Amino acid sequence: MTQLKAIIGLGNPGPKFVYTRHNIGFMIVDALASQFFGDWRSVNSNLEACEITINEHKVLLLKPQTFMNTSGLVIPYLTKKGIKPENILVVHDELEIAFGQIKMREGGSARGHNGLRSIIEACGPEFWRLRAGIGRPSDGTTVGDFVLQKFSENSQDVDLMVETALQQIINLF
Repeated sequence: MTQLKAIIGLGNPGPKFVYTRHNIGFMIVDALASQFFGDWRSVNSNLEACEITINEHKVLLLKPQTFMNTSGLVIPYLTKKGIKPENILVVHDELEIAFGQIKMREGGSARGHNGLRSIIEACGPEFWRLRAGIGRPSDGTTVGDFVLQKFSENSQDVDLMVETALQQIINLF
């Protein structure tokens, strides 16, 4: 893996979306910021950022403050800082992975994820992804409604998923 310089957590801004499945990316980068003493700051109306150090490597954490469909608006900020797609990790929810499982991969398609689609449109597909499994709805709920619902799983299970993701990220450094 190339040296990571930025980690983008995907989610939707605002209190209405806190603790929803679609915001697991925000939850994971918030946990990273907390563990490594990062202070979030507003860069502009579209972006919050903080810098942390993991094993002597400086890493920029980002939370787009646009809605999921326009997450790619953060890419020009990274481009101005000289950060290339291969140095970016995007943390996001993944319907195609069972709840609680975490998988890492480089490149690929959006697979119907609008946040990924927006980032791919802005910089191409060759960035790293940490895919946090949220599973598919089993009760006939539409995907759009499912991802915007609060987690119904045990909060300890959600905490374990966040902790597993943190360990995988930390192990990259």
